[in-house]
Amino acid sequence: MEHLPQMPTTTGSAREVFTVFLRLGLTSFGGPIAHIGYFQREFVQRRAWLDASGFAQLLAICQALPGPASSQLGFALGLRRAGWLGGVAAFCGFTLPSALLMFAAALHLPALLRAPLGMAVLHGLKLVAVVMVAQGVWSMARALTPDLPRKGLALLAAAIVLLGAAPGWQLVAIGVGALAGLWLPATARVGIAPLPGTRLPSRRVAMACLALLATGFALSLFGGRSASLAGVAAADFRAGALVFGGGHVVLPLLQGSFVGNGWVSAERFLAGYGAAQAVPGPMFSFAAFLGASVEGVPPLAGALLGLLALFLPGFLLLVAALPYWSAWLADRRRAGIVAGINAAVVGLLAAALYDPLWLQAIDRWQDLAVVAVGLLLVMRWRLHALWTVAWCVPAAMLLGTIGAGLMG
Repeated sequence: MEHLPQMPTTTGSAREVFTVFLRLGLTSFGGPIAHIGYFQREFVQRRAWLDASGFAQLLAICQALPGPASSQLGFALGLRRAGWLGGVAAFCGFTLPSALLMFAAALHLPALLRAPLGMAVLHGLKLVAVVMVAQGVWSMARALTPDLPRKGLALLAAAIVLLGAAPGWQLVAIGVGALAGLWLPATARVGIAPLPGTRLPSRRVAMACLALLATGFALSLFGGRSASLAGVAAADFRAGALVFGGGHVVLPLLQGSFVGNGWVSAERFLAGYGAAQAVPGPMFSFAAFLGASVEGVPPLAGALLGLLALFLPGFLLLVAALPYWSAWLADRRRAGIVAGINAAVVGLLAAALYDPLWLQAIDRWQDLAVVAVGLLLVMRWRLHALWTVAWCVPAAMLLGTIGAGLMG
């Protein structure tokens, strides 16, 4: 692939890349699918940084790999435009606004809870999380488990996580999905078209990134189990290396570490996840909230380290895959591994929808009504997540006020 002809392209500066992605980071509401639409309009239609074919192939790579697809795509676009500094500039510009907002949310959540309607606001954010994860389960199940074998694999993964009920069982479920994918029917093993000629990292660089990824993942498995900077880094790196299928899948992976190990309360975890739906930019900025929320960890250091650790595996894997990916996935047996993992992560997300989301958020039948309307907003009328926040939080506040009045 390194000998394919070059795609027509122009080069730019890291400053240009940072400016464009900062504007997108301030305005890109709606989650990863919406982000991809923003990118396509900005970089293919408006700025012509690359053509539609090149954009589609970069997107296909990012969707086939674990990690935050929209952020990986942004990194690849910045890398292609202005080299390594361009990739870093794209990440910083796109992530900075949401990371600052989530860091501020972590610092001020205790004050919110002391406010008169603070608990109602917190409950509303939990309901937002239920709506968004339910929508994610539905859309991912339709795309990733279209046949009976993959539906069964998703159910098996959900059962493994729910019955295991301890940190680490998510890894077991993903491993089972990868192994089962080797025996999926041929119709589930879809090969991926080659990437058109473009500037790719060298194979030497790719192997170095793969070695860094493997080393970091091994360290994350065997170290950092305490509520410390090392623990935050290990938990986030481990989750970032295993997030197949989109940003919502990070919920069960991080929940197993941060809540399962007692670093963050389930209530605070879900409130932060709900707040993450209301900010622009990547959902992985939730890591800034969690890193700043671990007791005994310096908030700023925890937020920065958590962000870097969660994003880094996806970027390393992307750079490692660029020179090799189409040849690797052209093998239908290997493509089956990806299909099996994708089915398993649907089960992981479904398990997280039940525990902790449903068990923590749904207290009464009125909560079900609020969630049902929220699902109509995002699934029937296809409005972005801000409308869900604008509905669920005021509704929870109103119900809290009515409940308090009745009890008084």
